[in-house]
Amino acid sequence: MKKQLMLTTMLALGLGGVVTTAWAQTVAPAGQDTVDEVVVTGFRSSLQKSLNLKRDAIVVRDSIVAEDIGKFPEANVAEALQRIPGVYLSRDGASNEGQRISIRGLGSDYNVTTINGAPVRATSSSNVGGSSRDFNYDVFASELFGRVDFYKTPLAELEEGGIGGVVDLQTPRPFDSPGRHIRYQVVGSYNDKSKHLDPAGFALISNTWGNFGALFALAHSKSVNNRSGFEATGGYNSHALGSQSPNKGPFAVTLDFADPRYNRGSLTQAQIENGYLPRFYRYYGGENTRERTGAVGSLQYQNDKLNISVDGLYSKLQDSLDEYTFGLPIRNSKTTNTAAQAGGPGHNGLVPINVTLDTATNLLEGAFGNTSYLGESYFYNSQTEFKLASFDASYQLTDKLKVTAQGSLSKSDAYFTGNRLIANLYGVTTTIGYTDDHVYPGLSAPGVDFTNPNNYQDFGVGFDWRREIDKEKTAKLFADWDYGLFGVEGHLKGGFSYVSTRKNTTKRNATAAGTAKINTLGATALRAAMLREVPLDNLVIGSGYPQAWATFSRDYVMSTFDPIGTAKATPIDFNASFGAEEEIKTAFVQSDLKREILDRELRVNVGVRYSETNTHIDNYLRQTNGAVTTYVPNQADGSYKNTLPSASFAYDVTDKLIWRGSWGKTITRASLSIIAANTVIPNIYDTRATSGNPDLLPQTSTNYDTGVEWYFGRGGILSAGFFWKELKDTTVSTTTTVPFSSLGLPDTALAPIFQNPATGKVDPSLPITLATYYNQGSIKLDGYELAYQQSFDFLPGIWSGLGALASFTHVNTSGYDYKTTGGKILNVNTVPKYSYSLTGYYEKGPFGLRLSYNYKAKNIIETTNNGSDLQRWHSGVGFLDGNATYKINDSIEVRLDALNLTNALTYDYFDDVSGRYGDGRKTRMDYAKYNGRTIKFGVRGRF
Repeated sequence: MKKQLMLTTMLALGLGGVVTTAWAQTVAPAGQDTVDEVVVTGFRSSLQKSLNLKRDAIVVRDSIVAEDIGKFPEANVAEALQRIPGVYLSRDGASNEGQRISIRGLGSDYNVTTINGAPVRATSSSNVGGSSRDFNYDVFASELFGRVDFYKTPLAELEEGGIGGVVDLQTPRPFDSPGRHIRYQVVGSYNDKSKHLDPAGFALISNTWGNFGALFALAHSKSVNNRSGFEATGGYNSHALGSQSPNKGPFAVTLDFADPRYNRGSLTQAQIENGYLPRFYRYYGGENTRERTGAVGSLQYQNDKLNISVDGLYSKLQDSLDEYTFGLPIRNSKTTNTAAQAGGPGHNGLVPINVTLDTATNLLEGAFGNTSYLGESYFYNSQTEFKLASFDASYQLTDKLKVTAQGSLSKSDAYFTGNRLIANLYGVTTTIGYTDDHVYPGLSAPGVDFTNPNNYQDFGVGFDWRREIDKEKTAKLFADWDYGLFGVEGHLKGGFSYVSTRKNTTKRNATAAGTAKINTLGATALRAAMLREVPLDNLVIGSGYPQAWATFSRDYVMSTFDPIGTAKATPIDFNASFGAEEEIKTAFVQSDLKREILDRELRVNVGVRYSETNTHIDNYLRQTNGAVTTYVPNQADGSYKNTLPSASFAYDVTDKLIWRGSWGKTITRASLSIIAANTVIPNIYDTRATSGNPDLLPQTSTNYDTGVEWYFGRGGILSAGFFWKELKDTTVSTTTTVPFSSLGLPDTALAPIFQNPATGKVDPSLPITLATYYNQGSIKLDGYELAYQQSFDFLPGIWSGLGALASFTHVNTSGYDYKTTGGKILNVNTVPKYSYSLTGYYEKGPFGLRLSYNYKAKNIIETTNNGSDLQRWHSGVGFLDGNATYKINDSIEVRLDALNLTNALTYDYFDDVSGRYGDGRKTRMDYAKYNGRTIKFGVRGRF
């Protein structure tokens, strides 16, 4: 009923008005926004410019505008977007920088990002190799952009593919601000966990000479970020569930009740059997060093009729991450050989010696025998290099007709390598206890020296290398025409576009070569290379956990094993390597119309976009002949067509009140990782595999929006909006259980815990859950958005410098279901059900101050029940940031930024859907980590 009412209203007001009375005035061409003169400066100026753009638009749109050329309001584009209603920010787990965004209840792969109107792709850090359609904003310094436009509703001229929305990043050009401009910024960044002081700098020069202009800017930054906390790495389970065949829950856990040391104490054996233990009980510490260099340039010619620009954008992002973990591996503990070494493979069933049960959470604590310890040294490297060259030319043929041609070439070349060296310590009696702190929990083993290398054995490695290359070629030709017909004045825009995208994903695994190297070195040499403490400065562990243990350094692993070079020399993983090409040809036409209804202005946009998509897949087909598996090159082609109509209106109910509405159809194409990839196990510690489907079609969505905006003064708005989406042909998976041998994968596709210690082989009959994807799902979502912004310039004296802005978003979804073991179907949100943003600022004279708090509620991570009825959730989390500025004179400004002022705890947890043992928050944690505060002090200037 809601969608019919909204559509009827728009058609009656919009299209019905076209054929009645005369239109009031000519519509400004799309893309040429009318901005009122703004006399304020700083952050207040940025807000006012953004508000003007929002008010003049017909569709539902938000913008973020640089305060001055080269002076974007936030240090990260993604972090700036989170203050827009409906936007959820995801942060990079190592650097804690804003990385991806989700919009209105849909994941980040439902968005399209363009730069100067051209679609682009870029990935970074651990996302490399995922082959999704996400865009990682942390690849770029925010200073390289002058404006961001964010479209939430369909528009025929916008690139198709973004059911969630379209984000357009615009690089600066010299005639955006004619004349000569020189800008610079020097910053020192300090993280209170890493205790590092790191540099950052930015410089820009722009000038115009008559009809010619040139601009060039360079940005560089370095940062070191430390994290520490607790990891369970995969869930909680009990002996009663884990001992079933096949075991229920995310992993198998078996307690040894036959051992003479077993003592149930005051508990019944049934209580112990049903008590939860984490898959891992370990401490985590990590240090990430991030370096980013970027540049933007533009050459422009402009006169009364002709405007030509050649633009370039470059960015290089490098991450070096050192992680150290230490603790008890509880997963897959089952005694199969009592003659084996206690705590080692074959004799690793945990023995309850003196345990207690927290009945509120069902967690087992206390002393356990036969525990083993696993120390892991992880060394990750990643790099993304992005290049973009674009050409834009427009010519005013007549007073009413303009023709524009655009073209671009872009390339994102990213790699990620993960290298780990592990060591085991067996046969220890351990006491574990959560107390009130699940971030730095308690663990003790009296009489055991964890820092002595001679106590360690069974060394192992894991070397993984991934590369993902995206190349895009785009061309667009369109015309803008101001027309008058039968007393109607409007603006028509139509044209053609061509987009060719090529993605190549390559994966290699050098674990087998690394294992051979370990066997050559021998345990004695490896022990001699171990350090007696973790080589991270200022590591926070907590008083209840061992403060040091023997481990390895990055230099030793890299120089001894050469894991990157070894991986590059290893044959590719044929199951997870592919090439995919998409060729998209599009035609679109749209018209802006304007007229008076009841002495008030009505603006309407109607249009349609038609696209033809052709896909070509290059991958490898697995062939099995007896015990021999080979891979042969394979190709697959596909095609589909989409017609996407849209209509929007904006009606001035009063001089200050605008009513908006929109209807349209959009699509989102399926992830290339499930279109082009063959069979792959995404997580080597999880017995779940996926198999691609080259015949997947795009998901389609019908979208409805309506809302009101009250512009009650300069810099002031109060708005409320409602949206509704219905997605069809969404990608769903069907699972079956198959033996590992049927996948044709190497034994290294699973972690060493699944391999026979003697042979390194995985049991061919090991059950694997295989997921295959189809277009069979549907999703419905609706929600509302509230926004407020105001400059308090009506207050007296110094108080007139105050201002505030706030937003709130609430989303309901259906189509994401979780099925309990009892058969009950629960509807769950895969993105936060609500989020909000609060900002207060003060700008008066030379002084400026701003505080922002951004919060997003919890959301479920996995919607598939693993048998334990424990749902894994991202917890709700909020970040408080602030900055202060002081303008010494018109040319020099000092600035202090503080990020994550509250040192927010980010964590995942497991909720018991049955309601027996609490909600899991701050009890059954999966990952819980502190990122620390970052303080930046800098000087900005101009000439």
